[in-house]
Amino acid sequence: MQWSTRHPRSLTGRWDHWSVDGQSKKSIGGYQGEGDMDTVNGGHAVRTVPVYEVLAADIKSLGVEAVFGLMSDDTALFVTALDMAGITFHGGRHENAAISMAEGYAYASGSLGIAVVGRGPATANGLHAAVYAARTGSRVLIIYGDAAFGTSSTNALGPDYKAFNALGVLTAAGLQVLRATSAAGARTTLADAAGLAMQGNAVALLLPTSIQLAKLEWDDADPAPSVVVPETQAESARPEAVQSAVDCLGRSRRPLIIAGLGAHRAGARDVLEQLADRLGALILTTARAREMFRGHPYQIGIIGSFTHSVGRRYIDQADSIIVFGASLNFWTTSFGAAIPAVPLIQVDSERTHIGQWYSADVALVGDAKEVCQQLMTLLPTRPPEDKPFHTPETRQRIAEFDPAGDFQAAHTARTIDPRSLGIALDRILPEQRNLVYDAGNFLGIVPYITVPGPDQFKFTTNFASIGLGFGTALGVARARSDSTTVLIVGDGGFLMTISELETVVREDLPLIIVVMNDCAYGAELHFLKMHQRPVETSLFPDVDFAPIAEGFAFEAFTIRTMDDLEQAAPSIRSPEGPILLDCKINADIAGSFMSELAAFEGGED
Repeated sequence: MQWSTRHPRSLTGRWDHWSVDGQSKKSIGGYQGEGDMDTVNGGHAVRTVPVYEVLAADIKSLGVEAVFGLMSDDTALFVTALDMAGITFHGGRHENAAISMAEGYAYASGSLGIAVVGRGPATANGLHAAVYAARTGSRVLIIYGDAAFGTSSTNALGPDYKAFNALGVLTAAGLQVLRATSAAGARTTLADAAGLAMQGNAVALLLPTSIQLAKLEWDDADPAPSVVVPETQAESARPEAVQSAVDCLGRSRRPLIIAGLGAHRAGARDVLEQLADRLGALILTTARAREMFRGHPYQIGIIGSFTHSVGRRYIDQADSIIVFGASLNFWTTSFGAAIPAVPLIQVDSERTHIGQWYSADVALVGDAKEVCQQLMTLLPTRPPEDKPFHTPETRQRIAEFDPAGDFQAAHTARTIDPRSLGIALDRILPEQRNLVYDAGNFLGIVPYITVPGPDQFKFTTNFASIGLGFGTALGVARARSDSTTVLIVGDGGFLMTISELETVVREDLPLIIVVMNDCAYGAELHFLKMHQRPVETSLFPDVDFAPIAEGFAFEAFTIRTMDDLEQAAPSIRSPEGPILLDCKINADIAGSFMSELAAFEGGED
């Protein structure tokens, strides 16, 4: 890939010597700030500095390299201090984008993703993404400006138009909320917030302006307060439960293994493949764990709404199922239709996940890898004649499967079939790619575009909403600048967040945007059809996004035919800058999950 490697410019630039009021100053650790040098302690400068500067240095000491946000008057000084401490500030054009950027960065890097946004209206603007971040399990810390202590909603200058119950609202949104209540305790509060976030939580830290501006005596050689992240141990399941699972599997001749994202995060791939070999089982994944078993001769794709015909053929023959690290939600089970009426064993590290969406006959609470190893010690290896799923015919059928054979392409004179588009993009897109999906009917494209592994696949559907994909993709692209990130988004979600086109170019991010443009709110269109109602209110004029993107310095293409896509292929394969594909897709094609919803509700499409 020939992408530019220049780094995005910082907010204000960095230098070792700088001047204020004509006086030259030398930075200490990147930023001296506003403080006065009071004393020298053992050769180290002890200064009286504002709290926001000390907090910026503490964040730097955590190894944080990037912070995302949208500057406000109550965070501007703090943001500048972060920048001068050597932390790159990536500014979004909306608070939802800024927070979802931090979530995408945390997901892709495995490290702490930090967003900084203002109080009041800025906090309200970002609530959509804050709820989303609280539901993903990523390590996200959102630092909010907050009203100064001791102020009321009215004062001598008039009402505080930014007054907002951030503590109550953010708590209701699902975040863990901490507030700095004193200058002396602000550093410890920050450390506590970071520690909670690094355990896989979304945490809000409220920084009142009065605390930010208060002064502290600070020796920049002193260590920051410790960030405590408790170690977690992989848990084994109860022996009695393990034996029940062994007995169930012992009676099965055609077992299926389903692995979810929890199994991937537990590092269970190798031991699950060994279990499949021992049992003669076929392997599937959930959508979020797709390609976990890439290349395995007995893996048959995704379970549920994105299952292909070969997968369905063998799922219907199964006589038992064991599930590792998957919640079995409606995507995974196709509203229950994808799971045959056979004994089901569910393994999950979270007790509340077992049976949450689908009943389990045997429940094993424990780490996916650890529990699989427990099973392996008790299950004998079967002879080939007792593995009817593991045959040369099965391997051949899996290897020869062509997804194009599962449907009849339905192109029109001015639109293309989204399924054919997906198959072609799978061939054309750079191999080292990260896929980030917004939400909508276009998600029917998911099974047709592969990724290197589960870590390169990202849904943004945790709040069942559109409009979070763009910001998330920006964060992923920042974390993985050595590969290409591909955002797949509907025209509705794209128009919600179109201002972030400027962010892509300003930050020089390796991004390809695929707009699935059906000139509609596609899911709502098919929902209305399902209920036999008029669809006109879900339709929109055909907007040409390519000229708009070109105005932001994108290389852009309008795709109405497969030939149009082939003409754009050289640029897509070797991008030299951001690319946008405005793909005009046939709105009449419903995602498979829409027909499943229709069947579940008893409607028609």
